[in-house]
Amino acid sequence: MINITASAAEQIRKAAEHGQSQGMCLRIAVRLGEEKEIEYGMGFDERKDEDIHFVTEGIDVVVTPGAKELLSGATLDYVEINPGEFQFIFFNPNDPSHTKPRTDS
Repeated sequence: MINITASAAEQIRKAAEHGQSQGMCLRIAVRLGEEKEIEYGMGFDERKDEDIHFVTEGIDVVVTPGAKELLSGATLDYVEINPGEFQFIFFNPNDPSHTKPRTDS
């Protein structure tokens, strides 16, 4: 489904503790934007009967069945974009705007 890096998992745990959301699942939502790029949303939520549930890096994650295909093979990371500026980012091979890392030198 989707992989969560250790860095992202640590930040998710901190956010859950800070927001008093321990014990809740991380819901990841996706939709296709106007330019056919994938748009993401995340938040803590209760698990619903129709949800797909899985655990990665110790994080309980839920998604709707319709999100499964768009998230297959994706990775959620938490990285330093600029010095002192950290952000969650998605690497998703299903996103037309996703660029693959270069392998040539």
